[in-house]
Amino acid sequence: MSNSAVVFPGQGAQRRGMAMDFLAELPESREAFAQAAAVLPFDPIALCTDEDPRLDQTEYAQPCILTAEIAMLWGLRARFGFRPEWFGGHSLGEYSALVAADVMPLPTAVRLVHARGRLMQHAAPLGFGAMAALVADPLPIEDIRTLAAKHGVDLANDNSRAQVVVSGEKTSVDALCADLDERFPADALRIVPLTVSAPFHSRHMAQVEAEFRKVLQAVRGDFDAAKATRVTSNFTGQFHTGRLDDLVDGLTRQISAPVLWRDDMVTLAGQASAVFEVGPGRPLAGFFKTQFSDRTDKAVTVASILDLRSAQRAFAAKEGA
Repeated sequence: MSNSAVVFPGQGAQRRGMAMDFLAELPESREAFAQAAAVLPFDPIALCTDEDPRLDQTEYAQPCILTAEIAMLWGLRARFGFRPEWFGGHSLGEYSALVAADVMPLPTAVRLVHARGRLMQHAAPLGFGAMAALVADPLPIEDIRTLAAKHGVDLANDNSRAQVVVSGEKTSVDALCADLDERFPADALRIVPLTVSAPFHSRHMAQVEAEFRKVLQAVRGDFDAAKATRVTSNFTGQFHTGRLDDLVDGLTRQISAPVLWRDDMVTLAGQASAVFEVGPGRPLAGFFKTQFSDRTDKAVTVASILDLRSAQRAFAAKEGA
């Protein structure tokens, strides 16, 4: 799969049974779950298969999603010879990308995101925060920025030219959405409240960054930062520099900073002509299609891989192209 990129969705993509068809058929996928289970205080397979409400809690969801995505990737590598050259991930998905690019081993990443999820979950009390997706093509982005600043709300995700996500204290987000609803008709701007347990990627997460930096510093010896130059950073929107201090800083600041996914997509598309989204959900493929739908100077093919069946279709189409 020359000149290809793989991207991984983040929290919110989780679903019951994710990666279980890979687990049933491929020993490489089972190895990913075994490595995660060895460093977690719970069984990720049980959490991904049982009717366990913890799968929607941040500190449990994050290591489970990461493990499922790497299990899928290792399975794709074994069955289809999938070896992408470029890597990206949305928020939590950046850790999947770093594991995929051999920047850090899976057990280290699992421990990191378990700690990250726990810190993020406890940064704000339940019910304090809210997030909402704002959808329009094109977005009235300057109006959104002005009104968000007025209400003390942050732009959490710059997902595409047609979607941003705002994050903050619930009363402030509600006030912003009401203000936007008054200014723009429903057919001009769609407001979609998100089901979240905290105001992620906002100023309210900054209080846990110092503690998470300590967690990163404790395992930085496990990182091969030079390999990160093929992985996009949510914090900068560019490829990681390859410097260890920059990698630690970018992952620390990613917690409260906006996810610059639109920039990440442009950076990846500058290198890859084919993008494969690997994970239990497929939000990123839609962002790529929106971002490049009317570009005549850059053709980017996008495929979503949710299970082995969709993988078979994606790679058969690639071979026939």
